[in-house]
Amino acid sequence: MKKLLNKLSLSKWYWAFLLVSGLSFEVVALYHQYALDEWPCVLCIHIRIWVVGIILISILALLVRPGLLLTRILHIFTVLLAIGLTERSWQVLAVERGWIFSDCSMESGLPEWFALDRWFPVLFEVKTSCGYTPYILMQISMAEVLMVASICLMLLSLLLATGSWLKK
Repeated sequence: MKKLLNKLSLSKWYWAFLLVSGLSFEVVALYHQYALDEWPCVLCIHIRIWVVGIILISILALLVRPGLLLTRILHIFTVLLAIGLTERSWQVLAVERGWIFSDCSMESGLPEWFALDRWFPVLFEVKTSCGYTPYILMQISMAEVLMVASICLMLLSLLLATGSWLKK
């Protein structure tokens, strides 16, 4: 099992999977925004930022042939991004279900030096308040799908990050 985890942690297939998954998340979000007029809230924009971070890390891992140290660093960043994604996904689900009450503003909350909402409004502009996500399939909401997917991603990235430290 150690050998398999180590091999998978060094595989380009893992990074390709992250890239395709991240791009799929963004395409689905943009489809809902522009084709179905389901506008994003501030929490949804934060989720998009976490996903773009995962996409960028996976592109970096695919473009450079990382050595063991760089691979471990990229895995650590992926785990941190997956944790952030999971936290934001939980916030969206909790607001949608009424488990927490949140003041959801129309401001992204991003600092001036990281004004993605102004630089790339097509992708990162807040358009509505929180509280509702559309159904994806049957009666399963986008928030529920995000929660399950982000937990799976977090566990996978943690497992493979650990695998990168195991000896062959």
